[in-house]
Amino acid sequence: MEMAQRHGIPSRLSEADLRELQDNPPPWLAQSRANRTGKRPVWVHLDCAVCGYSEAVRPKKWWPEFSFVYCGHHRARELPELFLGEVRTEYEGIGSRFVGVVDVQGQQPR
Repeated sequence: MEMAQRHGIPSRLSEADLRELQDNPPPWLAQSRANRTGKRPVWVHLDCAVCGYSEAVRPKKWWPEFSFVYCGHHRARELPELFLGEVRTEYEGIGSRFVGVVDVQGQQPR
């Protein structure tokens, strides 16, 4: 959506205009499509496991598969409990306000 707005494409298109854009994409759209490998989503929705606050962000390459995320201002006692034998690792700086959590059985994640 950002690129479409940046390149002056209106928010609503007729079917014919959309078909034309898909059949003959401008260079910036063709490059964007080529960069999509299917390995990582372009946008993800983060939802706080405590309060439900949500935001859409572009995931970073270094992000692991989070068990859940929470707003950084919540206290540890508000978080979901670990299951017996699990180890928790936290990653700060996720989105605008989140901490990402990875819970794994009995070992530190890599």
